[in-house]
Amino acid sequence: MVVRREKGAPTGSGGSSELEKYAEKRDFQKTPEPAPGVAPRDDGGPLRFVVQKHAARRMHYDLRLEADGVLKSWAVPKGPSLDPAEKRLAVHVEDHPLDYAGFEGVIPKGEYGAGEVIVWDTGTYVPDEPRGAEFESRAQAEQAIREGEAAGKIAVRFFGQKLHGSWALVRMKGADSKDWLLIKHSDDFADPDQDILRNERSVLSGASVGDIRSGRTPDPEYQTVHPEALSGARASPFPSDLAPMLPSLTEKAFSHPDWIFEPKLDGIRAIALLQEDSVRLLTRAGNDATSRYPALEHDLAKLDREIVLDGEIVALDDSGRPSFERLQQRMHLARPADIRRADQTVPIVYFVFDVLYADGYDLRRVPLQQRRRLLESSVTSSERIRLVESFAEDGETAFEAFVGFGLEGIIAKRADSLYEPGRRTQAWLKVKATLSDDFVVVGWTPGVGARAPTFGALALATFDSEHNLRFVSTVGSGFDDRMLQELRQRLDALVTNEAPVGEAPASYGPIKWVRPELVVEVKFNQWTEDGRLRAPVFMRLRDDKVPAEAVGSVLSPAPVEVAPPPATAGVQLVMEQLDIRGENAVLEVDGHQIKCTHLDKVFWPAANGHPQVTKRDLLKYLAQVSPYMLTHLKDRPLTLVRCPDGMLGERFYQKHIELGLPKFVDTVRLYAEHTDKDGEYVMCNNLATLLWLGQVAALELHPQYARVSPEPDGYHLGTDFVGSEEAIEASLLNYPDFVVFDLDPYIYSGDEAKGEEPALNRIAYERTCEVAGWVKELLDSLKLTAFVKTSGKTGLHVFVPILRQLDYDAARSACETIGRFLLRSHSKEVTMDWTVNKRTGKIFFDHNQNVRGKTLSAAFSPRLAPEASVSVPLRWEELGKVYPTDFTVHTAPARMIEHGDPWAAILDAKNDIHGLLGS
Repeated sequence: MVVRREKGAPTGSGGSSELEKYAEKRDFQKTPEPAPGVAPRDDGGPLRFVVQKHAARRMHYDLRLEADGVLKSWAVPKGPSLDPAEKRLAVHVEDHPLDYAGFEGVIPKGEYGAGEVIVWDTGTYVPDEPRGAEFESRAQAEQAIREGEAAGKIAVRFFGQKLHGSWALVRMKGADSKDWLLIKHSDDFADPDQDILRNERSVLSGASVGDIRSGRTPDPEYQTVHPEALSGARASPFPSDLAPMLPSLTEKAFSHPDWIFEPKLDGIRAIALLQEDSVRLLTRAGNDATSRYPALEHDLAKLDREIVLDGEIVALDDSGRPSFERLQQRMHLARPADIRRADQTVPIVYFVFDVLYADGYDLRRVPLQQRRRLLESSVTSSERIRLVESFAEDGETAFEAFVGFGLEGIIAKRADSLYEPGRRTQAWLKVKATLSDDFVVVGWTPGVGARAPTFGALALATFDSEHNLRFVSTVGSGFDDRMLQELRQRLDALVTNEAPVGEAPASYGPIKWVRPELVVEVKFNQWTEDGRLRAPVFMRLRDDKVPAEAVGSVLSPAPVEVAPPPATAGVQLVMEQLDIRGENAVLEVDGHQIKCTHLDKVFWPAANGHPQVTKRDLLKYLAQVSPYMLTHLKDRPLTLVRCPDGMLGERFYQKHIELGLPKFVDTVRLYAEHTDKDGEYVMCNNLATLLWLGQVAALELHPQYARVSPEPDGYHLGTDFVGSEEAIEASLLNYPDFVVFDLDPYIYSGDEAKGEEPALNRIAYERTCEVAGWVKELLDSLKLTAFVKTSGKTGLHVFVPILRQLDYDAARSACETIGRFLLRSHSKEVTMDWTVNKRTGKIFFDHNQNVRGKTLSAAFSPRLAPEASVSVPLRWEELGKVYPTDFTVHTAPARMIEHGDPWAAILDAKNDIHGLLGS
């Protein structure tokens, strides 16, 4: 609905006399309630409503509707109910001034209505009589309220934070009766089983009536949110554009306490950039669509703040469901007259689900749950702008509800996820009721019979990771006559003699090739093992998308165990404490105290153009990368490399720490074969432990590849780790999460002293990257997902996550099998020889790292290299483009802030390698 306030609108019958009654009952020298005044009337925007919870002589709720410059008010003793069968008494009382909508506080004893008041809910509303009616102006809406009040029935649609949907106020018999009934209409927001009043806190302050009465500070979770107070917010100029973050496809709905779930809406993704009087709507492809949606531009401008929002432009059908077919009727209109007509015939809504920038602060590095709080306090739902509802934890129920309503499915988002512009990430997942995806049309096959004038089937392709088109299938069903004719006309204009893809299998018949410019959406049952679509059916043209967006989706597994949310608030506090100068400090971390000494001791001297690194620098680094690093350390016994006097001093390896451990350090007692004894191993499961390890000069952290936690795939394994080798062999710690490939270059720089290991040099590293690429090609051919990181020194580590079905011996055999296969074609470049002098000039493929108790450096662990370099996870496309010393204790945090952790979902991407071993 577009609402525009018209000058000269009447103030309403009896409006001023009603306010006089309000004033006569109150002494404004004693009560903090607002006095009537000449309240400025809005020049536009929707009508507001408020529900206040009022602990007067008897607890009740006050419903107030803005109309004609006042708040028309009803006292509801039992409060609103979502049960349409419940008819709640609502006593019509005097009008209140508009300023009363924001009133919270205590009305003093002896004054009218003495007691505590909170704003229980607030938002906007429109008249809803007749049901679903549209109002072209604010004056028409107010006229409808006046007529409804006179007739004794007011129907409204609420867009609040607690109250939604259609409601009615019905006057009881008697023209002068002040007794009305508040009734919830039967619609999608009705819920007889939900007691909405159990949500008792103010939507403004988070205070309860009890908080106001006792003077307690409201729960910080509900306090007004300011961008600068959010962890990860950075002062930044207003962005000129932003690409949206994209979800990966997963096969089924799931529930998880660390995830939230939103409906998947069928519309056009759009970033809204609001600055002063300027509004821009950018599509996913970066096109400016503002002029096509003037009603949205008008309503977004009412937000009147510098902000960037992410959302979906949606057209709704008559039942209130998203209709992409309706949206298609207007998405390509260009003439202003056509667009104005479309605003009447095909109204649209901007559903907002994220905020990326606000009031001078870039919020992309702020966790989603905090961004969501800011969004809810920044955007009030209205007819054209609505907040997407989110649901915590229970994704399976949310999926059933949304699909039952006729929606496509759900979007699942990690509550701690940061915003990664332009990236398809596993921190956001989409679950569809029917599998579908976008494909590029690369040709068609001839039609026969009735289809002879058009075509038989469309030839489809997707872009692979190298941005090459790959043929996937043909689709011949799902077309109506109109679409067949339209597509054939458009295809004729795109005919080419050059095939955009490699030859399609002969079984698909002759194909007439076209330039890859059209995108279609196709539903299907599943992907086959050879990368084809099973049972494809055409759904629609996607003129709103460009071919480059048609990237083949790989189903991601639904997460069952997810790394805990980043301790961003704790990180910020640590950074502030470490900024205070002084040799010694006591850090307050998550309720624990860590005594830190010699903070200015140099751990890495300046070298090779890189600055020195002190203990203070190390602790800052560990704090900054902790949200990423802890994921890779959790529940894993550690081997520590400790250097009390820095990397140039004495160093020693430490596995067992029996005494002097702080209470916050988790440990596991396990049998050690080399000592034939049980020993206490440290695990790093929290920020406090990570910082304590920095304080005790553990400069390198090496976790085992196996975990002590059985979740989610180890419940069949033992948890007894002590007493004997047999106990360990039957336990979780004998079943690794990974097969690891350690690639070490034995290509010397020429600067090494006799007997020294090869030093880092560019030729050696480039060769190592080349070998890693061959390893990936081999793993891809086996359909195994792999991850790569720098070792932090000279080599690379490739990790293949596996289900915990195979012990270390089997993992080592799998790695050796792949290594031997690689040697067949690359014997001049690769070696698996254990004789050191036979490795010279080659890359050593070390499969023997897959042994129980052996370790490699952790992701993000500093290394004892002169430059204070760090072992950093990479994206595969970065191989050969970055160098190990690009990532140091000083520089790596900025990379994490900018790009996140490419290994964040490594445990969600486990491979079944039984087939590789023939088992």
